[in-house]
Amino acid sequence: MEIGAFMFVTDYSMRPDELARLLEERGFESLWVPEHTHIPASRRSPWPGGADLPPEYWHSYDPFVALSAAAAVTTNLKLGTGICLIVERDPITTAKEIASLDFLSNGRFMFGIGGGWNAEEMANHGTNYRRRWRLLRERILAMKAIWTEEEAEFHGEFVNFDKVWSYPKPVQKPHPPIFMGGDGPRTFDRVVEFCDGWMPIAGRPGQEGSLAEKIALLRRQAAEAGRDPDNLPVSVYWMGRPQDDTVERMAEAGVDRLIFGLPSAERDAVMPRIDQCAALIP
Repeated sequence: MEIGAFMFVTDYSMRPDELARLLEERGFESLWVPEHTHIPASRRSPWPGGADLPPEYWHSYDPFVALSAAAAVTTNLKLGTGICLIVERDPITTAKEIASLDFLSNGRFMFGIGGGWNAEEMANHGTNYRRRWRLLRERILAMKAIWTEEEAEFHGEFVNFDKVWSYPKPVQKPHPPIFMGGDGPRTFDRVVEFCDGWMPIAGRPGQEGSLAEKIALLRRQAAEAGRDPDNLPVSVYWMGRPQDDTVERMAEAGVDRLIFGLPSAERDAVMPRIDQCAALIP
C-alpha cells in the first residue's frame, strides 16, 4: 500500500514546495493537487460535496506550476494531478507541460484526470458539458500519440492535427500513468480503454464494502477486455478523518494507493494531520 497526500494548495495555504518537502521527509509516496481554472460567480452548477463550495476551489494554483515547485525541492516524491480537467485544456499544450514536468522531475509525474462537474466553468472554455466525455477521450488519445510518436498526428471529431514534432518526451514509458477519476456507469469502460488505473473518492461511513465490490468488478472487466487487472492499480482519495485501521481496511478492499486529504491551510493547521497520516504509513 502506497500512501499519498492531497491538498488544494492555494494563495493562503502552505506553499506547494514547503508541503512537498515535509511529505517526502515523512515517508509519503506522493503529492496530489486538483485543478479549477476559475469558478463562475453564478454558482448554478451544484457542488457534489454539499451546499457551500469551499473557497479553495477558486484560490488554487495551476496544478503544473504547483507541482513544478514541488519537484524542484524533492527527489523521490511522486507528483500527481487529482484531477486535471483536460476538458478545459488544449491537448497539445498540456502534452508539452506534462512531458516537461515528467522529464525535469526524472519520471515522477502521475496524471489523474476527470470530466468535472461545473458546466459553467467548462462553457467558459468552449466545452459542451454533455459532450465532455467524448472530448476527454479524444484529447487523451491525442496526447498519448504526442508522447509516444516521433511524428504524431490525430484526426478525430474534436481534435485534429497533421504530423507534429514535440519534445521532450516523457521519461516514463510509454508515458506517465493515467488515472481516471469518478465513479459513474461508464467509468470502468474508460479506465479499461485508455487509462492505467482508477481514482475514486472514499472516506464515508460504510463505503468499504461497495468499494471492494467495485474494485473486483473493475478487475473482471479488465480481464474480459484483455487487460492485465494487476496493471490497473486503484488509488483512493480518503476524504474522511483517518483512523488507526483505515490503511488496513483499504488494503483488504483491494486499494493500491491511499491518498489522505489535507486541509487547505497554513502550516500550523496542517501539520497535525500530516503527522497523523504519517503514523499510518506501513
